[in-house]
Amino acid sequence: MNSACLFTISAPSGAGKTSLIKALLAKKSSSIVVSVSHSTRLKRPGEVDGVDYHFVNIEQFEAMVEQDEFIEHAKVFDNYYGTARASVEKLLESGRHVILEIDWQGARQVKQAMPETIGIFILPPSRAALQQRLIDRATDDRSTIERRMLAADREMSHYHDAEFLVINEDFEQALYDLECIIHSQGMTLARQKVRNNALIESIPEEIV
Repeated sequence: MNSACLFTISAPSGAGKTSLIKALLAKKSSSIVVSVSHSTRLKRPGEVDGVDYHFVNIEQFEAMVEQDEFIEHAKVFDNYYGTARASVEKLLESGRHVILEIDWQGARQVKQAMPETIGIFILPPSRAALQQRLIDRATDDRSTIERRMLAADREMSHYHDAEFLVINEDFEQALYDLECIIHSQGMTLARQKVRNNALIESIPEEIV
C-alpha cells in the first residue's frame, strides 16, 4: 500500500466543487495534486497541454481504450475524456494525495478499477440554495437553469456512492471539512506503517 491516497470528488454543478478544490490546492499544493485527464476536444486559447488536459486525437484515445489504459472514460457530447491509470499511479508513487474531479459515473468506474479509492461528495445546503446559486451566476436563461437542475438532481441522487459527504453552506467550513477528510485518510494505521516503516519495525510485538 502506498502512503498516498486517491480521492474522487463529485458534486452537482453549482455546489462549489471546483472552487473548493482550487482553495484546497492553494493551501496544500505540496501534498495534494489533481490528476490531469486525457481529452479529444480541441485545445482552447490559453490552455496548456499536460496542464489543462492531455490533448489527444480520437485514434489515440480509442487505442488507449483498447489497451485498457483508462480507469475511467466517457463521451461527453462529441468529445472523449478519460483518466489514465499510469498518470494516477505515477502521482501516487510520488507520495502526494491525488484528486479526481469527476461526476458520479466516473467516480463509480474509478472505484471499480481501484477499490481503495475514497469518494467524497459535495452537496449544497438545499436544492433551493443550489438553484439560487445558478440564478445568481447570471450566465444562463431560465430553461438552461431548469436543465441544469434536472442534471443536478441526477447527480445528487448518487451521493450514497461516496464514503464522505461535505455540505457546502459556508465555504470556509466546507474547505476545512474537506481538508480534515483528506488529512485523516493519510493517518490510518495501514498508511502510517508505510510512511514510518522503520519506527514500526523497531517496536516489539505485543507484550502481555
